[in-house]
Amino acid sequence: MDSVASGGGMRGGGGGGGRGGRISSADTDAQKAANADAPKIPHLVRRISGLFSPHRNAIIVTMVLVLVGAAISVIPPLLTQRAFDQGLFPKSGGPDLPVLFVLVGAMVGLWIASAGVGVWQTYLTATVGNKVMGAMRMRLFGHLQRMELAFFTRTKTGIIQSRLQNDVGGVASVLNNTISSVLGNTVTVIAAVVAMLLLSWQMTIVAVVLLPLLVIAQRRVGRVRAKIAGETQESLSDMTAITQETLSVSGILLAKSFNQQRAEVDRYSAENRNQIRLQVKQQMSGQWFFAIVQIFLSIIPAIIYLVAAYLIRGGVDITAGTIVAFTTVQSRLLFPTVGLLRVVLDLQTSGALFARIFEYLDLDPAIKDSPDAVPVDERKVGQVSFEDVTFVYPDGEPDKPTLRGMDFRLEPGQFGAFVGPSGAGKTTVSYLVPRLYEATSGTVRFAGTDVRDLTQDDLVAHIGIVSQETYLFHATIGENLRYAKPGATDAELEAAARAANIHATIASFPEGYDTVVGERGYRLSGGEKQRIAIARVMLKDPPVLILDEATSALDSISERVVQDALDEASRGRTTISIAHRLSTVRDADVIFVVDRGRIVERGTHGELLSLDGVYASLHRQQNVPAESAGSLGV
Repeated sequence: MDSVASGGGMRGGGGGGGRGGRISSADTDAQKAANADAPKIPHLVRRISGLFSPHRNAIIVTMVLVLVGAAISVIPPLLTQRAFDQGLFPKSGGPDLPVLFVLVGAMVGLWIASAGVGVWQTYLTATVGNKVMGAMRMRLFGHLQRMELAFFTRTKTGIIQSRLQNDVGGVASVLNNTISSVLGNTVTVIAAVVAMLLLSWQMTIVAVVLLPLLVIAQRRVGRVRAKIAGETQESLSDMTAITQETLSVSGILLAKSFNQQRAEVDRYSAENRNQIRLQVKQQMSGQWFFAIVQIFLSIIPAIIYLVAAYLIRGGVDITAGTIVAFTTVQSRLLFPTVGLLRVVLDLQTSGALFARIFEYLDLDPAIKDSPDAVPVDERKVGQVSFEDVTFVYPDGEPDKPTLRGMDFRLEPGQFGAFVGPSGAGKTTVSYLVPRLYEATSGTVRFAGTDVRDLTQDDLVAHIGIVSQETYLFHATIGENLRYAKPGATDAELEAAARAANIHATIASFPEGYDTVVGERGYRLSGGEKQRIAIARVMLKDPPVLILDEATSALDSISERVVQDALDEASRGRTTISIAHRLSTVRDADVIFVVDRGRIVERGTHGELLSLDGVYASLHRQQNVPAESAGSLGV
């Protein structure tokens, strides 16, 4: 690709997770240092709360159920007091069975009702939580689809995948449990404290005196866990990136070719050890805190017995039923209090994950429709022109532009070819026409309109691209073709395949158009993949066709077959061909010779040969004996 050689955005940009995207250990350390703390997102809590707004009704019902469940859970201990004082040990004599039956029946009924409310509440919270998580994942995926090409050339595919899977998945349990845990445990704690106050305010003071200290300690633990969570997710991103790189067909082939399987295992092993260390660190952070909380809440009943004894000796009227009921209520503080502290810690931890998600959602696409964007003018469709276009890749040097003041014009139906030395900037032209990148200065026009004033969807709908690196999905041939036209009939598929000289080959496969091509089409030859890609473009039937060195990686026999398909595809369309082999464009209406980002020559094949300039030199180089051609760097 010319952009690689010319210092453009594809070079060193990560390549979307390809092998060229490996970053150095220094870069990794710097990245981890930058991500050790979550990115600072303004109004984070408000934005997280906003995720739940579409589910307001379900949340209200859940809140009511939580309140009912919390209220029900406090009543049985109060009934326990009556069961002791009025049923088992009444002042008038032996056990009062009728009263005891009523009280026990009421407690059983309340426990059944509590269980039913709990099931309903769990269903609602799980539904809301998973819908919010699913909506967040779709929102992030949709936003990434709108990002410009440069974003993906500088960001590893594995890291992007980690944001979608690990970060969004990491907040799933929090989304599922937040409403019920926070509200339910809070109400339960409050109700329990109220019940305790009704039973004995003196014993209540003893039971809750240290709770504020626990809250303060919890906040400090939460900050530590949030930092560890950020580091853990960054490590997961690196592991996902390594997996995506090395376990793809290309990665495996490269590793086996250079006998580097052991090195890849070692690289994965090192990150895996780091992940294990961070996971253990994250799970252990705060464990001593929770152990102390549990010990404190567990020994309070024993302390209550001592306090009750002193109160009774001091003349306070406390019955056995009161003590049993109080310790029962107090014991119910253990799980909701610990649960409340845990969910608050989880919220602090998940804040780091939410921040990483919102960091991507807050990215503003560099290329987007202007407010007054218009569709393509069908009367001029096929007309393409550059007017004094200069272009510098986003990570390039401003004083070394890839294109410099480029001017050309193609009329509808013309075949224009761009040739020149490697790194001259030819491929960059193919990026600017469909607005995959934005011209730094000057104007790129399509159908007479500045591409910045056209809607992107309509612009791309009028352009077909066949590149050197054909991408096919791990799906059937038919499904890959229908990517261009989802509703295409079998007859349309066959017509496109015949035009691309690939129908006979497809028909020879046992499963025909239902043949699965494998990842990136690795079950097919290079020529077969290219012809399927051509058929896909012909099914789209665009008025403008861009051919980016579509035959440069093929052998001479495959090239002739594919070239015949390209000639058929180009007929009647405006065609922009980025050519490596001059033999493929000698019949072009106009050939533009690009050198160092400028058009230095233009004309037909014959006219350019007669100039005896750059084009003639390239032509001579490509027609020398094969044994010396390899050293020419064309």
